[in-house]
Amino acid sequence: MIHAETPTLLAKIEKGFLTSLKSKAAREEYLAGFDARKLDALQLVYARGETVDVGEQKFGKVETRKISDHRAEVIFQNWDGDGIITVSLDADSGDLLVEPSAFSSRPGVRACRWRLKGLRRDLKLVAPFFQGISLSLDDSLIRYSHWDWPHRWEAGLAILQASTGGFSVHTQDNRYRYKALQTGSEADPYMIGLDTEAYGPLDANLAAGGLTWRINVHQGDWKIPAERYRKWLWEAYSLAGQEQRREPWLHSPAMAISWCPGDIDVLRSLARRVDPGKVLLHFPNWRTDAYDENYPTYIASENAAAFLACALDMGFHVMPHFNIVETDPNHPVYAQVRDFQYRDLETKKLYGWSWVNARAIGVPESNASRLNHRREKVMVKIHPGLAAWRSMLCSKIQETARKHALREVFVDVALNTFNLHNCLVENTTSTEGVNRLVHQIAGLGLSVGAEGLNETFFQGLSFAQVHLFRNPRTAMEGLERTGGCPLNNFLFGKLCRSFGYSGLGGRNADEELRARVHEENGALPTITIRSAGEIDNPTRAVKRALDGAR
Repeated sequence: MIHAETPTLLAKIEKGFLTSLKSKAAREEYLAGFDARKLDALQLVYARGETVDVGEQKFGKVETRKISDHRAEVIFQNWDGDGIITVSLDADSGDLLVEPSAFSSRPGVRACRWRLKGLRRDLKLVAPFFQGISLSLDDSLIRYSHWDWPHRWEAGLAILQASTGGFSVHTQDNRYRYKALQTGSEADPYMIGLDTEAYGPLDANLAAGGLTWRINVHQGDWKIPAERYRKWLWEAYSLAGQEQRREPWLHSPAMAISWCPGDIDVLRSLARRVDPGKVLLHFPNWRTDAYDENYPTYIASENAAAFLACALDMGFHVMPHFNIVETDPNHPVYAQVRDFQYRDLETKKLYGWSWVNARAIGVPESNASRLNHRREKVMVKIHPGLAAWRSMLCSKIQETARKHALREVFVDVALNTFNLHNCLVENTTSTEGVNRLVHQIAGLGLSVGAEGLNETFFQGLSFAQVHLFRNPRTAMEGLERTGGCPLNNFLFGKLCRSFGYSGLGGRNADEELRARVHEENGALPTITIRSAGEIDNPTRAVKRALDGAR
């Protein structure tokens, strides 16, 4: 048994499990009792979610070794693997530090998982999923779910919040190391798992570890630990300098239009009702090519060029739609970069999409078929760790920006960064690569908007088009429970303002709900319209956005 005391907390660790966590100030215990002998605190994770316990359950033993008054090790030996959890204290912050690691002679290790069990049933999980949620651990929306960082777990922070306080777990990682949060198990929702992943490829990998999880208690609401995490982010990435580089008008827009049609009548109708300087326009269909074809060629059609000129002259903030990691296999650039296509960490399949009957399917693995299906809008993702790809894309964006005097641009699918089979290109993950690419585009003198918002690439963004919980296009059952926790806006909003994605015209109850949840989570009031008539004769949701901007 390890007994730990810091200026803020008292804790006990038994066989690797945190079995007691008390606030010294509030004298409050946040864990319910459980028998730590009946399962293992440490696991190895393999492909398709297979877990292998590393502890006493299978001819194993767990020993604790004291190293000093402020450091100890819990050592695991098991039939199927071995591991160590290092436990230490940070006197300055009062944090309890837990660093798990595990290994095996069996190749294919994806991660090691440390489990926090016995969470009090009244605790709510406040986490950066889809811009912020505050839900009970047994809520069907999150129960028994896996949240990979940074695609769905958008910052390495989890807060367990009671009515007057709680505790948080976070990791101070600025090296883009992949991690994940597991919420509950099939049998027990009052548990979380903290995964430390190995970089792909996994085929010969035998071990995982290297991240330290920091645990501390707090009094007050979730903003207390969130503010601490935000302070760390600002220091870790020197973000005070980024604040200075943002345009003075960053906080001027009061509404947004996603998927704005390129009709000058829309601009005129808007301008009769609201100051154009308060409107952010996401403008997707502006090229001579069809949407999601022939990337990365970016040539404005005649009508689009006129729309852009008019919008800029009137004072609108307009963002033509580019794509940050995808290319059409028929494009001449593809032959130069095809060796650096995303491949899935486990299946090794190509990442990307094709569209058949309005349904997204995978990318052809046939080299011939990949070239023969442009009408299915085949798009392949290219690893942005490749400097040549970043250079090509920035060159094309810069050429277009100069030609049309653009001040803002939008880059699609920026959130699509993952641990990959080909994880490192030029010693750079896809996640760090997107960060670098966003900074390079901003370095062209442009304000950058992007799809998605997380702690990795928000650093260079001014605007982010964000998704609602689990489904960007239609409301799912229980969506109303995901509003009211603007965690990501709290973390990132000083640098980057968010706006909504789709289905926001207020044409039915579903679209009304979608617009409301976006706004409850800190996004700019956002509408989606098809014509100027929907501005002149607005639905209730469109009128609310227009009135608010006015």
